Amino acid sequence: MSGDNILEVQNLKVDIPVTAGMLHPVRGVSFTVARGETLCIVGESGCGKSLTSLALMGLLPKTAIRTADRMDFLGQDIRDFKERRMAALRGVKMAMIFQEPMTSLNPAYTIGNQLMEVYRRHISKNGSEARARAIFLLEKVGISAAASRLSQYPHQLSGGLRQRVMIAMSLMCGPDLIIADEPTTALDVTIQAQILHLLAELQDEFEMGMILITHDLGVVARVADQVQVMYAGTTVEEGPCQAVFDNPLHPYTAGLLRCIPVPGKAKRGSKLGSVPGIVPNLVGDLQGCMFRNRCAHASSICETLSGEPTRIDDGHAFTCRLTPEEAAKTAAVQGVA
Repeated sequence: MSGDNILEVQNLKVDIPVTAGMLHPVRGVSFTVARGETLCIVGESGCGKSLTSLALMGLLPKTAIRTADRMDFLGQDIRDFKERRMAALRGVKMAMIFQEPMTSLNPAYTIGNQLMEVYRRHISKNGSEARARAIFLLEKVGISAAASRLSQYPHQLSGGLRQRVMIAMSLMCGPDLIIADEPTTALDVTIQAQILHLLAELQDEFEMGMILITHDLGVVARVADQVQVMYAGTTVEEGPCQAVFDNPLHPYTAGLLRCIPVPGKAKRGSKLGSVPGIVPNLVGDLQGCMFRNRCAHASSICETLSGEPTRIDDGHAFTCRLTPEEAAKTAAVQGVA
């Protein structure tokens, strides 16, 4: 491990045997997460964001094959951890907030049972300690009358409250890393803003690293320190959030940004941009740039593109045949830089 990095991943791959051959949903993804830093992994549905997080947690399907050149967490190489060691790590040092709290919480158990179970399994069997910790964290995430909430069931809470319970559950054992898989997708805009603000406050208070998975670049702009733009299982652009938003270099990133209305620029009633086409099939042998069939700047070179990123001095990198100057000029013409 280097510096304050709590997680370092290099060349992470996930392959899954399917009837038609071998599916390659995650292909050569690399990133680091420092303490107190938020890494946002962004991309449309099917690009491999959630599978990347599940690979880190050791929660992939049994048939999936996970490989990586490096996967260091808190100074430990977790690539070859058996299930028992990963189970001891999950929830304690590395916790996850799942996308849909109604299906993540067990409807047959009370909120209190589900919160306290985490603490009693990993920290202490003492029920009074677990109850006190649960009440403390429910109050910390902004739930009123926390003690009385412990006896309630998930269906008795609103979507926003259930998501706050999930956040409290992820904090029960004081993890060093939180993985939040689209934690605001099922919530309305007002509750989304509250949850994002809450996560940022808790991250500062508990000095955690956070990986936030989302398809919403508006969310990314508010919370990210570092950004990874994924497409078809691989990273097409990465870098500091401000650099990526100010100077999008990959055509896919530029396409995503065109889909967002810009205050003061987007005219009322005007059409937003879009990225034509769909994510390609990732089964079998894959060569070249997988975005070429949807890209207005594709050429024959893209069919055999090596996939090696072009790196900029500020840590900004992208994978495309265009030079940084050509990419920046293209984005400027399209009005996204």
